[in-house]
Amino acid sequence: MSEEIVSVFSDHICQLGEGPSYDPGTDTLFWFDIVNCRLLEKSFAGGVLKIHELGQMASAIAIIDGQRQLIATETGLHVRDVATGKMTLHTPIESDNPVTRSNDSRVHPCGAFWVGTMGKKEERAAGSIYWFFKGELRRLFADITVSNSICFSEDGTVAYYTDTSTGLLMRVACDPVTGLPAGEPKIFVDHSSAKGYVDGSVLDRDGILWNACWGGKVVKAYGPDGKLVRSVEMPVTQPSCPAFVGKNADRLAVTSAWSGKDDKQRQLDPQAGMTFLLDIPVNGRFEARVVI
Repeated sequence: MSEEIVSVFSDHICQLGEGPSYDPGTDTLFWFDIVNCRLLEKSFAGGVLKIHELGQMASAIAIIDGQRQLIATETGLHVRDVATGKMTLHTPIESDNPVTRSNDSRVHPCGAFWVGTMGKKEERAAGSIYWFFKGELRRLFADITVSNSICFSEDGTVAYYTDTSTGLLMRVACDPVTGLPAGEPKIFVDHSSAKGYVDGSVLDRDGILWNACWGGKVVKAYGPDGKLVRSVEMPVTQPSCPAFVGKNADRLAVTSAWSGKDDKQRQLDPQAGMTFLLDIPVNGRFEARVVI
């Protein structure tokens, strides 16, 4: 039963928990409460939850080195000093567009960063997906309503992403050296007639894509052929994004949200917004460091 493999990692309630990222160097999970402009941090060795007020919406974090992180926010990519928490704008992304904010993002094995944006009110086609590498920024895909599921194969030759509003999880060939698309996207999973929505994803060493199904109360695992191979029931309706965690990257952390629910719906979903651990056998891997 799912109750035996799903446990609460943090009972802190996020309105929109997202963007979990594990730092193996410090055995720490970072994640965001996007709309409340917070970065959360908790180590696995009995750590106390730390809440960092960012002053702007942010959704994704990557490791530059032992002293610096790169954070995707509503104004662009910021370098964060780990010791002081100071944020310095490095590369603006849609900083002149108050309609949009950052959303799902992930580091390609070469060190490139794919960064998704979306409308703060899910305005149709307001977002994009960008590629950032060694100071260069390019728009890869435009007219995205809700950017999600960005992840990559271990060898860097395949990328995945979705516009959640379409119900289509896409697969595209990738240049392993640069992290740029090397072909036209093709449908990997058509989820449009299934319950819930395709949200954040990670891809393990075996080519299994683990997806948080927003509104579906499950984390789904898809094989390299796009076929569903496992479904893990969650104690919340809106799981939002998974991340590989632990010294061997052999577990999953999953964020969640209560965003969009009224008081009655929240009472029926009391753990919504908490962050969970899934003790299931996953052949995970650590994300590459971003090259700025």
